[in-house]
Parts: sequence; structure tokens; C-alpha cells
Amino acid sequence: IANIEPTVSSIETDVPVFRRAAMDFLARREHSHYELQQKLAAKFPDADHSVLLSAIERLRQENLQSDERFTEAFIRYRKSRGFGMRHIQQDLKLRGVDDRLLEKYLFEDDEDWMKIVQGLVVKKLGNVQKLEFGDSAHRRLVRFLESRGFQSTQIQYALSARLKC
Repeated sequence: IANIEPTVSSIETDVPVFRRAAMDFLARREHSHYELQQKLAAKFPDADHSVLLSAIERLRQENLQSDERFTEAFIRYRKSRGFGMRHIQQDLKLRGVDDRLLEKYLFEDDEDWMKIVQGLVVKKLGNVQKLEFGDSAHRRLVRFLESRGFQSTQIQYALSARLKC
């Protein structure tokens, strides 16, 4: 059986190999420029970095890779999974998304945050009607919601109806 994998010498000059690999990644889901760069560098460790970047830039020019589209999709997905603004913001920064895109698509006063945190409280507490302030269940729930990236004011508001007076 013939070796299907391209050799290192052909990789260095064969930009379509990088393009195909990048397209394979993008076919599965949107990727940020930074993520795509990292994945291609890991897949082709011996490749010239500037050639990888030029292949990604060409995809960007053809609108096949877009950090803006990635940011929108990522925020929508993470919201649907019950994450708050701070958590999503940190994840996007780790994926190399520019601060201007974060400011364009992530809003502190987005009403979705309250709906999400309230939904998580209902899901976590189930049939428990009242919660004692400061007990272990209350502290555990607050830590969970903080780890999900919600602000303390959002958490307090979502828990206020469930706390014993």
C-alpha cells in the first residue's frame, strides 16, 4: 500500500495540503484564526509557519474563515450550554479573539444572562423550595454559578426567591 501521507519536503511547498487540512477543520465547526493556526501547526510541525499563515489568510479573504462568525457561533453555543458572560469572554480570549469582537457581541446588560442563571438555579435545586442562606447547599450553588461566569448580582437575584427570610 502506497504511503498516502505527504512527505515533509512536499508539505513545505504544497499549500493545497494546508488548505485541505484547514478546510477539514472548518467543515466540522467554525474556528478562530488562532485556533486554526494552532491546529495546523500541530498537524504539520515541520512546515514553514509563514506558509501556514498565508494559507489561513487566503481562507479568511475568501470568507471561509471568519473570527466574527466564530465569535457569534461560540457565544450562542456557550449560552445554550448555561455559561455566563465572564466564562465565555475568557474562553474567547484564550482562542485569540480580538477585544473589539468581544465588545461587539458580548453585553453585560444582555437579558439572556438572567434567564440562563435562573434556569440553572431551577435545574440545580429541583424540588427544593427554600434554601438557607450560608448553608452548604447555598454555598455550593453560588460557587457553581460563579464558576459558570455569572456576576454576583445576577446570582443574588436568581437565588433571592429561593432563600429563607
